[in-house]
Amino acid sequence: MIKKRQIYNLTPWIICALGALYYCYEYFLRISPSVMIQELMKAYNLTGAQAGSLSAFYYHAYVPMQIIVGLMMDRYGPRRLLVMACMCCAVGTYLFAGTQSIIIAELGRFFIGFGSAFAFVGALKLATIWLPPNRFALISGIITSLGMIGAMAGDIMLRSLVDAMGWKLTTYVSAGVGVVLALILWAVVRDVNPSPTHPNYHVRRLSFHDLLLGLWGALRNPQIWFNGMLGFLLYLSLSAFGELWGIPYLEQARGLSKMQAANANAMIFLGWAIGSPCWGWFSDFIERRCAPLFMASIATLLVACVILYVPNLSFFSMSFLLFFFGLLSSVQVLVFAICREVTHFRIAGTAIALTNMFVMIGGNFFQPVIGKLLDMGWSGALMDGTRVYSALAYQAALSVIPVGILFAIILTFFVRETHGLISTENK
Repeated sequence: MIKKRQIYNLTPWIICALGALYYCYEYFLRISPSVMIQELMKAYNLTGAQAGSLSAFYYHAYVPMQIIVGLMMDRYGPRRLLVMACMCCAVGTYLFAGTQSIIIAELGRFFIGFGSAFAFVGALKLATIWLPPNRFALISGIITSLGMIGAMAGDIMLRSLVDAMGWKLTTYVSAGVGVVLALILWAVVRDVNPSPTHPNYHVRRLSFHDLLLGLWGALRNPQIWFNGMLGFLLYLSLSAFGELWGIPYLEQARGLSKMQAANANAMIFLGWAIGSPCWGWFSDFIERRCAPLFMASIATLLVACVILYVPNLSFFSMSFLLFFFGLLSSVQVLVFAICREVTHFRIAGTAIALTNMFVMIGGNFFQPVIGKLLDMGWSGALMDGTRVYSALAYQAALSVIPVGILFAIILTFFVRETHGLISTENK
């Protein structure tokens, strides 16, 4: 009897861990172009703007899907949606690897973005179903941390695999992993928590009419907008730098080798992996959201300026700085706790998805914009048929990051402090 109860008590964590594992997998796929950027530019004869556009096709699907994903999660539950989404990622990855056409490659990235749109929201929706609501900031941080581990694997392991097997075969293997994960999700994940002590026990699923009313209420809430914009600006450390332009910047502007650049860039994700649960725990402990966001945003701005503008940094110094860049900017996970605390738990998926949509706009917009700015500063230099940009061109293009973080600091004054509590009207 005791063993059975112990096994049962592990069930919520296993289910949520699988949701987080899918988020880890999709993040691996999301950042893969940054590792293979030179190979992709050579294979398709791309400019910087075109390479940014190819990567951003992921976000073209991901961003607009967020509101739909939130409504579907609240209406149908995460199990079937996560399985479908994981298979969609696998198909998109296969298309991306199996074509000589840039149009089909863009379609593959679009499919990956479509499937990935369900990952983070689905993982957090599982957390609202299965885990205690008073630790949502910590749980959000842990889920984000696992996503960063996927990104680190992408930066370090993927570089080695691409060097050993080539980018196409490596991508085929990634597609196969997605099929296996989809089968595991179908076998283990469940949508209903049978525990009568959990707040979501026997909660009636809302109709689409009720969900749309809840969505309209969330859209009319200025706190959702301020909070989402804050999250979007802090996420630039990943969406604009770590996920695409960080590695080529470290190679071309800082003179690092491909492997050194991949390892140094991975430090951003390591910082996020460690910082996300730590900020969640710290925020829960002090019962404050806005103070950590304000202090960490100021520190993030200072570190970003050193990374971009201080010359002659060694590999170890740059790795150290990038780690703290990720550690500090990972305070962004608190915006998901805030959105949960200013909305009713029955539309938690919708509110989380709406906030995530704001956050992910950064990649959709800034990846190609930075590429375009690089092209504007291009001197005409080529290496192995691909464009090479100067350190000055990178500094000018990537200056959007510290400017964005500066606006994030200002926005912290407009976000209402929830003290880690869900207001009575949202319970």
